[in-house]
Amino acid sequence: MALNEFELIRRYFRFSEPVIGSGDLGVGDDCALLAVPAGEQLAVSTDTLVSGVHFPADAPPDLLAKRALRVNLSDLAAMGAEPLGFQLALTLPEVDTTWLAAFSAALGEDALLFQCPLLGGDTTRGGLALTLTVLGRVPRNGALLRSRAQAGDLIYVTGTLGDSAAGLYCLETGQDNDYLLNRYWQPSPRLDAGKALRGLASAALDISDGLLQDVSHIASASGLSAVIDRQAVPLSGAIRAIAAPEQGYSWALSGGDDYELCFTLPPEQSAAMEQRLAAIGVRVSAIGRMIPYTGTRVQCLDEQGAVVTVETPGYDHFRC
Repeated sequence: MALNEFELIRRYFRFSEPVIGSGDLGVGDDCALLAVPAGEQLAVSTDTLVSGVHFPADAPPDLLAKRALRVNLSDLAAMGAEPLGFQLALTLPEVDTTWLAAFSAALGEDALLFQCPLLGGDTTRGGLALTLTVLGRVPRNGALLRSRAQAGDLIYVTGTLGDSAAGLYCLETGQDNDYLLNRYWQPSPRLDAGKALRGLASAALDISDGLLQDVSHIASASGLSAVIDRQAVPLSGAIRAIAAPEQGYSWALSGGDDYELCFTLPPEQSAAMEQRLAAIGVRVSAIGRMIPYTGTRVQCLDEQGAVVTVETPGYDHFRC
């Protein structure tokens, strides 16, 4: 028997309930109801992922589900927010029960893992696309913003960069590299790191469009320029094993989809920050500094101090 929209929701998307407080309401009614604790603010972010644009058309449904939720949770991490839940608008070309079972099982696993319950959404027919809205909580006036960097601040990143772009390269060329493929399909949203940076970082965001492009967002929002030391940009051993340094740095500077955090902070806060992130097992690297505006938002220098020219600084949906 063919499933209608409501049967589809009941069968595949009732795998979690809000855990915020009594009286909260998730899937099943016209709206979700959430209580935000006193002294906190609601953080909200929406992303759309379209087949053939943001993920391969033949993407395995379980990996697609995990990637979709994690890249959205990364936006909460960038603000120093903790998850409250998410909504999903799912557009499907057809009702494929095998696909839906794998997708919903993996989505439910990550919803539980990250304590981020499904709070409703919508289903409709069309080309495969997923729109997720994540909701989080953050202490009032405690969110990490892009606009508060100061000249003299150091620029840091968590983890290693370029792995996701290298993973996509492996996917497209048929190379079997579990580490890099996992970094593409299952990025780790730095939720704990975002919380640890509250009160220390002056500005922050997650690296989704490429390091240089995303650093330029901090620089622009703060009215500054940024200088990046290419040699300090952290590359994984997995990248160094499959690519020459120039290719590795190209992936790291402009590949995007890393979902690591990039943040700025005054030098005198470095020791406290490094101690907090070490306590939660997060690697951090200083890669540059913020300076007064020079007319150019971001400059990348090589080991000789020469300016590195990057043809495509990052991803832009509408670049011609």
